Amino acid sequence: MTRAGSLHNLHLVQETLPDPHEYEVVVEVRAIGLNFADIFAMMGLYSATPKGSFIPGLEFAGIVRSVGNKVSRVAVGERVLGAIRFGAYATHVSVREDYVQPLPADWTFEEGAAFLVQALTAYYALVPLGALRKGSAVLIHSAAGGVGIVANRIAKRLGAFSIGSVGAASKIEALKDEGYDRLFVRSGTSYQASMRDLKEALGERPLTLVLDSLGGEALKASYDALAPSGRIVCFGSASMAFQGKRPPYLSLAWKWLRRPRFDALSMIEQNKAVLGFNLIWLWENIDQMREMLDAIAAMHLPKPLVGHTFPFQALPEAITTFQSGMTIGKVVVSVS
Repeated sequence: MTRAGSLHNLHLVQETLPDPHEYEVVVEVRAIGLNFADIFAMMGLYSATPKGSFIPGLEFAGIVRSVGNKVSRVAVGERVLGAIRFGAYATHVSVREDYVQPLPADWTFEEGAAFLVQALTAYYALVPLGALRKGSAVLIHSAAGGVGIVANRIAKRLGAFSIGSVGAASKIEALKDEGYDRLFVRSGTSYQASMRDLKEALGERPLTLVLDSLGGEALKASYDALAPSGRIVCFGSASMAFQGKRPPYLSLAWKWLRRPRFDALSMIEQNKAVLGFNLIWLWENIDQMREMLDAIAAMHLPKPLVGHTFPFQALPEAITTFQSGMTIGKVVVSVS
């Protein structure tokens, strides 16, 4: 990206890659995972976006081609998956060894590129922040997305009752083998109707946790549905998402002004909590990140669901498809 603000600023360029520093590895990228943070960064709507020109992308999988003289975690020729604080939209990346780990032998590169960001987001929301317990009811919005699918798998490992919301009825059929206890389609015109579906799905259970990546009206309605001592964990705002090459600033400004607001005194009275997090924060807390990755590995989760794959030359088309909101599972770009 020559600069943030428009997808028209995304260009394919050739650069010379320097030798790795002492704790760095150079990975030949074979697959790239797309995330909403990529879109918001490219549009200049993400506070963590680097200033000036930058390479988007947070996660990848590939083969280690060279290592620094103090690297001990991985070796040249090893298949790895990794995360990076921007820079993954490339054929090669240089990254500290702490941010890569071996790719399971039976996983493809595409599956590897579909895992880290989704798994860390889901686990951090459910366990450290959400304090999910066995038997608790959790509502997972965007249940057919990459994070939603992994979140449900983790929730079921923890013995929770999982309810998923999706934006289209066609996605329910695609999720029939994922083990959600209940699924419903969010109403595009009335979240009151959606909350009636939620109440029916809950039965007599109290709603103790919501994973919200939508924001807007869905966030407010979900908060209202929480039982006392319930928590809502926010990690995205798909209600602010849009299609197109550049942001529709007037529309976004209107949504921004109408966004839900929560009063601390009311939260005390209702005994509810709203928590938010940005996964970029974990890049600066590598020890905590590795602890969570170890906990996730111990769950032996199934392979990630890769729903859409594009060649590297068609990366702009992959971004457009991802923006559509009609994807299921992870959108991945393969690099030949």
